[in-house]
Amino acid sequence: MKQILTFGELLIRLQSTSRAFIKHDKSNAINAFAGGSEANVSVALAQLGIPVSYFTAVPDNAITQEIIDLLQHNNVDTSKILWQGDRIGTYILLSANGLTEGSVIYDRKYSSFSQLHPGDINLDTLFEGCSWLHFTALTPALSLEMAHLIEAVLNEAVKRNLTISIDLNYRNKLWQYGKSPLEVMPQLVQHCDVIMGNIWAENKMLGTSIDASLNRDTNQEIYIKYANNVATEIFTKYPKCRHIANTFRFMDNATHNLLYGTYHTPDGNWVSETLETNSVIDRIGSGDAFMGGLIYGIYNSLQPQQIVDVATKTGFEKLFVAGDFTNTKQ
Repeated sequence: MKQILTFGELLIRLQSTSRAFIKHDKSNAINAFAGGSEANVSVALAQLGIPVSYFTAVPDNAITQEIIDLLQHNNVDTSKILWQGDRIGTYILLSANGLTEGSVIYDRKYSSFSQLHPGDINLDTLFEGCSWLHFTALTPALSLEMAHLIEAVLNEAVKRNLTISIDLNYRNKLWQYGKSPLEVMPQLVQHCDVIMGNIWAENKMLGTSIDASLNRDTNQEIYIKYANNVATEIFTKYPKCRHIANTFRFMDNATHNLLYGTYHTPDGNWVSETLETNSVIDRIGSGDAFMGGLIYGIYNSLQPQQIVDVATKTGFEKLFVAGDFTNTKQ
């Protein structure tokens, strides 16, 4: 079986052990978790039994080696990782589990990954044994140089006839180099066969329509109809795309989560069942787990309803696992 290649920055999440971190709790203890969207997807895929290789760039130190060991323990192929540079990117979570607005501080400048240049990557080695490339909008959000880097990687992946997927992760705090997502993302997304996100991120990054009146109280049928219409827009604008998935996630408090997903092809639209809990442990990485389930379903040529059901179930299960990595088995 050919590997899925995930491409993106390895991160460390720092978080207070207290749920009162933002209220100046006097405890000086913190937890540290390995993460990063693409690493999270690689772990989810490996746990679902899909062969996966992860590419990033990291400094050669003891902390990095521990994280690489963890990835290997989860059956992720780390042989393509570049050991260079001086630091790992980090982010600090200022809430119990990612609920509050503005709850993340990023520290990613001058990281090993952010300093990559096209000449650093041996493309033959990178794509060896792979049939699929997965990346996210987080990489081109870092800098114009990183946008150019990922475009070069995508161009090569197209030449080699790889399936290409993207998660349209939108983080407004990362887009700080003078370019808006709409100036960068359409050029990259034109190469993609699989697009995952939500109707709001698609509006921000691809210029699709949005209705500002849509909110928590909007009827599900209205949301589904809107997602179907947006999918039609994307298929028209990006003819290479054959698969679109959206998550709809609503959170009423720190431990509540309501989730359902939609899946679209040029031939039809499907929606998952709605999953809801009041026992959230950690919502970070649930979208990445959904992405992993989506890739799993498409890679294995499941039926459309199965694809969206597996993706939604995998994303939902992550809510009960501490840390960025999921712990799911198909």
